[in-house]
Amino acid sequence: MREEDQIHIAVCDQLRARAHSDVLWWHTANEGKRKPRQGRTLKRMGMLPGVSDFICIHGGEIFALELKAEGGRPTESQLEFQSRVRTAGGHAVVAEGLDEAIACLEAWRLLRGRAA
Repeated sequence: MREEDQIHIAVCDQLRARAHSDVLWWHTANEGKRKPRQGRTLKRMGMLPGVSDFICIHGGEIFALELKAEGGRPTESQLEFQSRVRTAGGHAVVAEGLDEAIACLEAWRLLRGRAA
């Protein structure tokens, strides 16, 4: 399993255990290779390139969290998506590693308590 996949799972575990009950969140599975025809169909259906890994909604606000393994860098489409979220009044961050991701979710006050 890739390091980034392990971070995604750990963030899901934290959200399941610690997210406030009124936080709506999901993981967006945009990664992976697709056949060209499937990719065209998904784009026609509204799939956006670069959508952040986790989208959270709380208190009428949207939060976009892009996860990267240590040393990982966001793509241009990921940066563009985050810029669009901010322009629309939302919050968007690229977190490198699990500790940064948890710190971000805590700073956004989406999680109960603090990480040990």
